[in-house]
Amino acid sequence: MSLNPSNIAIIGASGTIGQAFIQHLSERYPHATIHSFSRNSEIAIDYMDEQSIETAANTASKTETLDLVLVTTGILHTEDLQPEKSLKQLSSKNFQSLFEANTIAPALIAKYFLPKLNKDKPATFAALSARVGSISDNRLGGWYAYRASKAALNMIIKTASIEMRRTHPKAILLGLHPGTVDSPLSKPFQKNLPEGQLLTPQESVKQLLEVILKRGLQDTGKCFAFSGEEIEP
Repeated sequence: MSLNPSNIAIIGASGTIGQAFIQHLSERYPHATIHSFSRNSEIAIDYMDEQSIETAANTASKTETLDLVLVTTGILHTEDLQPEKSLKQLSSKNFQSLFEANTIAPALIAKYFLPKLNKDKPATFAALSARVGSISDNRLGGWYAYRASKAALNMIIKTASIEMRRTHPKAILLGLHPGTVDSPLSKPFQKNLPEGQLLTPQESVKQLLEVILKRGLQDTGKCFAFSGEEIEP
């Protein structure tokens, strides 16, 4: 795809992958304007407050439409929440927390940021998903709420991509699997990883950007791994 972004928005900019994207894109596109949003940024965003998200979208597109929007938010665990290993560990609280972070927040971000995409040339909206969100790839079980929240996110991306064809025919919407990145999110699960499977944030975002740049209109609504492999639903 011929993507040469001049106006970029990164939502979730304070996270490990968000920060790495800011650094990489700043170096790759030194003349581009990069708007970074997080709960702790100068223009703070509350992912559960639609007014806050709308304000962020209006700010990012105030002078020109957006060419690239990256949503790097999401949670897998917290001090009080761990991925479930069995049905007996399921709880409505865990499901609510994970769906709010991994599905509802990106959906609301899409609601306000997608209309701000450039209509006249290729533009991309990409959100971090996960391989474990694939139903067909689920061979190990467990992680009920996280898997379900990412599968739901993939459906949001697919459904929005169909609608966007009518208003922004050059827009591409993607889900992205960043791999196992050395970050607080993956820290508790790094112990048994095969050698070489743990990526630095810089390695992950460099490959993710190449994936974005290689995608065409035929790929909109799909989910891809950092390696370029399409992840089946």
